[in-house]
Amino acid sequence: MIASVRGVLLELGDGTIIVESAGVGYELHISMATRAALPAPGHEVRLHTRHIVREDAQLLFGFTERDELRLFDLLIGVNGVGPRIAIAVLSGMAPAQFARAVRDENIAAITAVNGVGRKTAERLVVELRDKLAFLPTLVPGPPGPGESGAGEGGKRGRKPRLLEKSERFEDAIAALVTLGYSPAQASEAVRRVSEDAGDAAAEDLVKRALAVLARPTLVTR
Repeated sequence: MIASVRGVLLELGDGTIIVESAGVGYELHISMATRAALPAPGHEVRLHTRHIVREDAQLLFGFTERDELRLFDLLIGVNGVGPRIAIAVLSGMAPAQFARAVRDENIAAITAVNGVGRKTAERLVVELRDKLAFLPTLVPGPPGPGESGAGEGGKRGRKPRLLEKSERFEDAIAALVTLGYSPAQASEAVRRVSEDAGDAAAEDLVKRALAVLARPTLVTR
């Protein structure tokens, strides 16, 4: 079983890449989210992988993020969902975005992914709604009114603010998709700007993401 691959990125396509490691070129199938996170050919990369052996082929799938790999494994474990559909889901929705759609039983959002029908979306909701707890949903925030940063014996610290980080991100992604960007482009742009955005509101995330999307290197992906 091949668990990871590290080497030089030789070729970067829309759905596959070739990574050379120890003189061997590995073809990996990837999602659009992973593609957007990769550097230009010629740079070293390291990807988490899932090796799937079939009667007629051996397929290697690569992921830059471990959460994406974990979600891929859950997706292909659902009856009727193969690697092709799993990659389509990961290309069309960020992991946190998919988790929210499953939690909210938002069938419309899931069927918006190319290749996913209503029956498949319903199976995904039923089989995965209790298996996505590993995806983060809460972020810590500063003390609110009446909250103390330190209490008796120093045991009372900051309380987590009940603000769903993924919800702000998903609202920003949805707004960008409405403006005509693909889910993969919107997800990647929001991911980039969120690193320095702190607790910025969805509207601010959209403005920052639009500035990133204006760069040709991201729009053309």
